[in-house]
Amino acid sequence: MTASRKLGIVDVFSEVIATVRTGQAKFTRTRRTGAWGNRFGPYPGAGFHVLLHGSCWLTPPAGEPIPLHGGDVVFLPHGSVHGMSDRPDRGIDALPPEPPGESDEGPGNPTAIRAHLLCGAYRLHRGQAHPFLRTLPDVVHLRASSGHHDLRAAVDLLGAELANPRPGTHSALPARMDLLLVFLLRAWLDEESTRRPDRGWPAALTDPMLAAALNHIHTDPARRWTVRDLGAEIGMSKTAFARKFAAMVGQPPMTYLTWWRLSSAARLLRDTDAPLTAIATQVGYASEFGFANAFRREFGVAPGRFRRDSRSAGSDEHQRPAVNAV
Repeated sequence: MTASRKLGIVDVFSEVIATVRTGQAKFTRTRRTGAWGNRFGPYPGAGFHVLLHGSCWLTPPAGEPIPLHGGDVVFLPHGSVHGMSDRPDRGIDALPPEPPGESDEGPGNPTAIRAHLLCGAYRLHRGQAHPFLRTLPDVVHLRASSGHHDLRAAVDLLGAELANPRPGTHSALPARMDLLLVFLLRAWLDEESTRRPDRGWPAALTDPMLAAALNHIHTDPARRWTVRDLGAEIGMSKTAFARKFAAMVGQPPMTYLTWWRLSSAARLLRDTDAPLTAIATQVGYASEFGFANAFRREFGVAPGRFRRDSRSAGSDEHQRPAVNAV
């Protein structure tokens, strides 16, 4: 695989990560002793749990309870309701809601702590969620024993920051949480591409030809792409490329291109003061009118309204602390 194609895979995957990180991660730390249990979710985004020390059980929205051990990481990309408890037989509906803030239950003796958890969520605008995220299962569980050393290192970094808070901790924790998210999804991608080497987004992101085509779409959305043009860029016929892209990505190339253009526009509306005409041109629309109509079909609101609502939500976000008291 060439260096440019490797870079293409990384670039597209970075965009996947960026759609999760809407706003700052909100999380709390809890130490649990004795009999305990809580219900989490549903979230308007993606939830996560890091079991720093100890052991416990996760009750998923469907299927058997999952045993968790120190160093395990759980990601719930769809914000599904679920339970966390000391036993596998505690039903989700019977559990009380998650505590509103940091909880330090039981005596201070570290040997009494049965589970030391970091729990939280990323706010996520579903219209901007990358299609890759929609293909993830309700629960992504990565074990500390799975051999993903970078993921283990990220967990250890979080644990060290929590155990020894210092000046800058409130800034360091969200950054380390973002790093954990990158390593978590990367580890799942590696495992899934091994299990299903020729299907789905994991295969698409690791396939040299499709990764190159995706990189063309992501880096130059304003170009007047056709299926034939994209296929020619990676040395495939129009028909073969369209068939392979749809089989792996789950939608035709032009459908994905339209989604990427409008998702990019949404980010520009949220993060910049660029005029609508400039944004329309940057993402491949010949007129502001055509862009506005397409944007409204995708997001249900006009671009100007989307920008105002996003700015208002962002202002509220900055007024709330990203991390509960450490």
